Parts: sequence; C-alpha cells; structure tokens
Amino acid sequence: MKMNFEVDCTPEEARRFLGLPDVTRANEAYVDAVMKAMQGAGSLDQLQEFTKQFAPMGQLGMKMFQNILEAGASMATGGKK
Repeated sequence: MKMNFEVDCTPEEARRFLGLPDVTRANEAYVDAVMKAMQGAGSLDQLQEFTKQFAPMGQLGMKMFQNILEAGASMATGGKK
C-alpha cells in the first residue's frame, strides 16, 4: 500500500513542525561574507580561491558533498550512472 500526503505550509512552518533550529541569522552572515568576498574578486581564479575558503572544510567538504549527491542520484536511478 502506498500513501501520499501533501502538506501546504511555509518553510518556517515546516522548520518548526520538524523541530529544526532557526539558522536564518547564521545564513545571512554567511551569505554577506561570501558576497563581500565575491565583490573583491578581480578574476575567475580569485573567485575560485575565495569560494574554496568559504566552503565548509574547503575542498574536502565540497568533494564529500559531491559524493553524497552522486550516491543519492545513483540510488534514485536504481544504481545507474
């Protein structure tokens, strides 16, 4: 038996319902810092270096995130690439 539920709510309501913390202020600070760094970049290479510095755990974190996304995509497609 398969059942589907559709819930119509705002992201804020969903966050509260699931008991997730409100990270709005932290997100705003992170976005502001990234925007300031991007404005100071004069070339694509500088922008790439800034991006590596602001990403959690740098390049390793980005690679781990990519692996997670690839694994999820693989599972969603039944193990096919």
